Amino acid sequence: MRYIPPVSSTTDDWSTRHSVLTTARRTAALINALADDRPDPTDVADVLRAYGESDPIDLTGRDVAAMRAAAALLREVFAAEHADAAAATLNRLLREHTGPIRLTSHSGSTPWHPHLDPDDDAPWDEWFLTSSCMALTVLVWDRQRPPGRICASPGCQNVFITQGSGPERRYCFRRCATRERVAAHRRLHATEPPRGDE
Repeated sequence: MRYIPPVSSTTDDWSTRHSVLTTARRTAALINALADDRPDPTDVADVLRAYGESDPIDLTGRDVAAMRAAAALLREVFAAEHADAAAATLNRLLREHTGPIRLTSHSGSTPWHPHLDPDDDAPWDEWFLTSSCMALTVLVWDRQRPPGRICASPGCQNVFITQGSGPERRYCFRRCATRERVAAHRRLHATEPPRGDE
């Protein structure tokens, strides 16, 4: 299973657990967990729990297969190089896969919040795709750039959410950046002529 970064210690606060940024990070974590050829439903449920979803989370192999198809669609947003491409992809996904925006409190069990899926009992894949589209759309709107990237390390296909006002990240985690720096250093020194005897 791929690395799942922990949610901050403020997960007791419902609005923090379900913020746009947390939902976008959950999207990236699920896309990464679902990238395996045969993702284990238990591993996928663990990602959902790590990002604030409540038990019971009963995922079947069929649920995970459908979520995997949704993840493939969402990965296209992370592959976008510019805000225009990310927006075009999200507009297509919103047009083809979501319903009108609605507010729900899940029969009073949560604070009111927006949904784009057809009802509170929508299948996991519909909920995943629609909630992800909403969060990623808000990030494009807010930042006027793609909400995330695919790791630049050739050996890694993880997606991640870009954030902050500094230089944009190219790698999902520091270990991928370090691995690429080491590989570039080795390539550079492999092409240099040997020192010493001439």
